[in-house]
Amino acid sequence: MRPTKEQADQNRRRIIEAAGRLFREKGIHAVGVDEVMKTAGLTHGGFYGHFKSKGDLATEALSHAMDESLRSEQDFPSVAALAETYLSKAHRDEAENGCTVASLGPELARLPSGKRGVIASYVRKRIDQMETLQEKTGGQADRGKAIADLASLVGALVMARAVDDEALSDEILAETIRVVGNG
Repeated sequence: MRPTKEQADQNRRRIIEAAGRLFREKGIHAVGVDEVMKTAGLTHGGFYGHFKSKGDLATEALSHAMDESLRSEQDFPSVAALAETYLSKAHRDEAENGCTVASLGPELARLPSGKRGVIASYVRKRIDQMETLQEKTGGQADRGKAIADLASLVGALVMARAVDDEALSDEILAETIRVVGNG
């Protein structure tokens, strides 16, 4: 029996959400279609009814994850408040639920140029967010500083996740919060 349009839409959403979490946790290339479908509670055979390829799924799953990240975020009063949340130990330790760019940066850079537009759009929105936060605290919007602060946050999160020394990881987070938050 064929699923209803509503059930098919729900299945597609489950696939996208499962893929987004798995890709951020393990990497795009380390996750196969079988694992995505199993995590979504569906059979492998149903995949191609929703997507032409894993690449198409990756584009949609990453776009969804980035949109959800922006949509679900609190309204930060300052760059410092954003930095404290973004560079929290919880965010560091839960890559599967965190920033797509910090989790997958090098892999995102290797996607075909036609698949990276969603990433550029997300980064532009984050830069705009940083400029808005600069103005909220009485300053002038400074695009260069917004870009540098955003790059510092993402880079610090990548470094804090990469090192195998928890004290160093904590120090990377704390010092970046201090520097970006005082900007």
